[in-house]
Formats: sequence, structure tokens, C-alpha cells
Amino acid sequence: MTASAHEPHIEVRGLTMAYGSFVLMRDLRFTVARREVFVIMGGSGCGKSTLLRHLVGLKEPAAGEILYDGRSFTGADPAAREAMLRRFGVMYQSGALWSSLTLAENVALPLEQFTTLDRARIRELVSYKLSLVGLAGFEDFHPSEISGGMCKRAGIARAMALDPEALFLDEPSAGLDPLSARRLDDLILHLRDCLGTTIVIVTHELASIFAVADHAVYLDVATRTQGAVGDPREMRNHSPRDEIRLFLNRGVADDAASPPTPAA
Repeated sequence: MTASAHEPHIEVRGLTMAYGSFVLMRDLRFTVARREVFVIMGGSGCGKSTLLRHLVGLKEPAAGEILYDGRSFTGADPAAREAMLRRFGVMYQSGALWSSLTLAENVALPLEQFTTLDRARIRELVSYKLSLVGLAGFEDFHPSEISGGMCKRAGIARAMALDPEALFLDEPSAGLDPLSARRLDDLILHLRDCLGTTIVIVTHELASIFAVADHAVYLDVATRTQGAVGDPREMRNHSPRDEIRLFLNRGVADDAASPPTPAA
């Protein structure tokens, strides 16, 4: 990575997430560097997807601030916030493709809505985006005609339609078989390395965390704040917090706890 890769792209300062009087997480503080893959992780119900919704402006914080390139996103006026949003791409957990549209039509939607490109140029860009995610030749297929892993990749292609600087992915590997999940991890690394995209991922999948994450934040449901921020491999091996080591070693712990298989 170049020196610019270490520049702060996203900063979260003292963020508190709440539903009414119920505080889900408080005082979250972390920085996502430009052109890195950053993972939001933690146990069920800790607020991973809620944090993602805060980062893309779908939910307002109870307290604190989110900045992009040093500019406040939380405090921006509507016009400035809209300009920032144009630089984001989001893939929701289900892929959220329109079932009545082909893959090409799904990917074309943002280009038709937010650019003045003619149809020929849009078709060219749509084919390119689908080829980036390994779906060249599937332009005329509907979501119901392809696999779950392919739908996830099509969702990423749509999120990449406007060449975003930051890409947000909510549980991209959920429900996929190990081989499809590994291919998706490879795609995420390819997008970071070849396009210079900053990528923020919500996931609890250990294989994906260790395959793609440069850094991660662990949301602790017990204390309702972040338990650690940093390299997940370092957390797994050296965290002073038992619950973080258990979370990141849970497959190993499960194997160790299993009784030996009796000899035949």
C-alpha cells in the first residue's frame, strides 16, 4: 500500500447508538484508513448492522460524530450530506436486488438515476461492473435464475456502479457455502487492491474476518461499547479480554471441547 493508504477516510468519534431510551452501544471511537478492509464484528445483537446504518446515514446517532475525509457527515447540511452519499456504495445482507429486473437492469438503476450517461454508455459500464464480480454473460438473468453467491456478487456490482470511494457490505458471506464465501472474500480483496476502494464489512464469519480484514472493531454486547480495535489476528492471539479471544478462537475452542472419536 502507498502512504496515502494510511490516511484516515472514516472517523467515528464518541458515537452512541440508541433506540429511544435504550442505549445499544456507547462511546464508539475508531478510524478506518483509506483503501483498507475494516470489519465490524461481535456477537448476535451487539449492533453491527445498526452501526453500518449509522455510517451510511440511515440512522442518526444519539451522540457523537462521524466524519469522512475530515468533514462531518453527522453535522452536514442536506446538500453536503447528499454529496457525501454519492461517494458510498452499499450492499445489504440479502443483496436487495429487484426480482423483476435482470442483473443488468439492477446495476443500471443508479447510473440511470444519478448520471446523464446515454444508454449505450450505461450498458458498457454495466457489463464492466458485472465482469468485475465474475458475472460476465449473466446480464439478462433474473435474480431467481442464479445462485445465492451470484446474487451477492450482483449486489456488489450494483453497489459499485457509481465508482464509490467507500463500499459498505452487510454480512456478504451469510448463507453461502465455504467455496462461495471464499470466492467472495477474494473479490473483496480484488476490489480493494485494484480499485483502491475503502471497504467496511459487517460479519461474524471467522474465515472471512481473517481472510480480508486489515483492522476490525469488536462490539461488546455485555458492556455496550467497543471491546477492542485493531488487527483481528492480534486480538485472537494477544487480547487481554477473554471474551474477545473466545470469539475469535471459537472454532478451535469447540474442537478442543469435543470428546475424542472412539476407535472403530
